[in-house]
Amino acid sequence: MRNALRAFWIFPILVLAVSHASAANDRGSIVVVFKDGHRQNLTIAEIARIDFKSPSAIVFKDGRPGIPASDVIRIEFENAGTTLVPTRTHFFGKWQVGEGTGTSTFYITLESDGAARKSIGPPRGTWTYVDGEARIAWDDGWHDIIRKVGATHEKRAFEPGKSFDDTPSNITAAKNTETKPI
Repeated sequence: MRNALRAFWIFPILVLAVSHASAANDRGSIVVVFKDGHRQNLTIAEIARIDFKSPSAIVFKDGRPGIPASDVIRIEFENAGTTLVPTRTHFFGKWQVGEGTGTSTFYITLESDGAARKSIGPPRGTWTYVDGEARIAWDDGWHDIIRKVGATHEKRAFEPGKSFDDTPSNITAAKNTETKPI
């Protein structure tokens, strides 16, 4: 009986997830609520499938470890109109950002393969997508975050020796200079 009920709910949930993802474009997400009460927001674009049997409930496209079904109490579907967390692809391209001195700007380019370049100082670095923001580690020891804040973006810079959890050395505006389709 339990398997029959589980099978009955799998199809409607997956249909809802797929329709939600297509309606939300790059903003579709789900919230996984764990038994201990903490929540994790996942974009639909990063999920390969949702399994309702062990060992994983959620399997990721990029191959990282899944979320065990035994840890999940429920899965909530976010309203596409209110979810403002951008996906990884949102950050691809050339960004104009402030240098931190208040007057000059430079450019950061984020590639789909995780490579990052900047137009000042040592130009190379790598970037990753973490919790709806781009985190960049530069070869010179600096690291930056580009994140969406309301309708705009900002760049947070951290000097060598600081972590992403520390107070930033400076915060400036960030703007993607490449137009993207709606």
